[in-house]
Amino acid sequence: MTRITVGPFNRVEGDLEVRLDIESGRVARAEVTAPLYRGFEQILEGRPPLDALVIAPRICGICSVSQSIAAAAALRQAMAVTAMPNGILATNIAHAAENAADHLTHFYIFFMPDFARESYAAHAWHGAAAERFTATKGSAAREALPARARLLEIMGLIAGKWPHSLAFQPGGTTRAIELGERVRLNAIAASFRGFLERVVFADRLENVLALTTPDELDRWREGRDGDFAHFLRLADALSLAGLGKGPGPLMSFGAYHDSDGARFRAGIRASGGEIEALPAERITEDVSHAWMRETSRSPAESRTVPDADKADAYSWCKAPRLAGQPVEVGALARQAVDGQKLITALLSDGSNVRNRVIARLIETAQLALSIEGWVKVLRLNEPFCETGGEVADGNFVGRVEAARGSLGHWLSVRSGRIERYQIIAPTSWNFSPRDSDGVAGPLEQALVGTEVGDAGARAVGIQHVVRSFDPCMVCTAH
Repeated sequence: MTRITVGPFNRVEGDLEVRLDIESGRVARAEVTAPLYRGFEQILEGRPPLDALVIAPRICGICSVSQSIAAAAALRQAMAVTAMPNGILATNIAHAAENAADHLTHFYIFFMPDFARESYAAHAWHGAAAERFTATKGSAAREALPARARLLEIMGLIAGKWPHSLAFQPGGTTRAIELGERVRLNAIAASFRGFLERVVFADRLENVLALTTPDELDRWREGRDGDFAHFLRLADALSLAGLGKGPGPLMSFGAYHDSDGARFRAGIRASGGEIEALPAERITEDVSHAWMRETSRSPAESRTVPDADKADAYSWCKAPRLAGQPVEVGALARQAVDGQKLITALLSDGSNVRNRVIARLIETAQLALSIEGWVKVLRLNEPFCETGGEVADGNFVGRVEAARGSLGHWLSVRSGRIERYQIIAPTSWNFSPRDSDGVAGPLEQALVGTEVGDAGARAVGIQHVVRSFDPCMVCTAH
């Protein structure tokens, strides 16, 4: 057996290393390391609770809105305040814009450039893939990046700036939208839809979202231009449906709440395909293989105490578990739990590289339509934010869905100060180390069986599996 280390990875937010034991040309065991310690949970201790609205978003410059609204949700509980309906809608619009922008970034900047690698030069499709997706040089980035930038203009209208805005509060959003600004929001939403329909799907979004079976998807893509169809052809050519199989259970905290409930519901898709209620009280953090001292397995009671010399540890990431199990989170999990018909049908092949990418693009189409709808129902003559009262002592939690999956903030307040603050980010779930029972995290399990051959650390299959989870390592270890 041979051990190799892959990393640091380029085109990944933050630092990541993967140690692989190779046997007969395939991965027999994987250990995923988050080598950068951040310390945000310690920074927050002892501060006034509302400081979380300033500090928590600075965990990340990619999913800043997600961090903001998770902190705001925890404080909303602590202040017993009800957010204004307009504030909820404005938050949904900004959050969806950030998540859709993340999905575009993942597809065009992080994931697809790997198909332009020289290791694929012998394939007939390589020339077209290299012309379209080569990093910094391909034609796709020249179209996707301006579309992403235009989408993020939504942040300026709703939040004043991005990232790290203070507009997202427990009672809603601080900036009221005027008629002229709604016109601009409509124009941005229409522009984003136009980009998706012209470049990504080469079809109307409603037609894409009407697909319900793998056979319908195959017929739809035949002879079609568009980058989604291009990806599907590459996925078939490289058998990506058989690569990067996840551990089974899929989890979502639910996302984009409004008067009608949530755009995506919360729950668990069990290994057998059943959709079950989310047992949020059974979320734990295991630190047996993390450079951390154990204080409590409950995120509501635990603290972050580094131990850099701990034996048997290999990551700054803790190991989150739900009812003792590792679970996969992300767009695939959201779509599966919500019962999206095409994703449900594709999951007959399980969680894999192909299905994770398909789910992100399907979700991007959904978010584009949702943004259009939320902009239309804003009531411009009504308040956007409710002033909150005092922050009560106690334990509180805010749960949201970032682009990469389930994000939770656990807040403990005593005598008007933050006593403890724990954050479990999406990449903490997906890139977790082993737990005390020796059970590997989702990525560690997904890498097992991946063919490496003679390429070793340069094996492109490893890149596809890792990037299919879209890691954001700066969010991972606090």
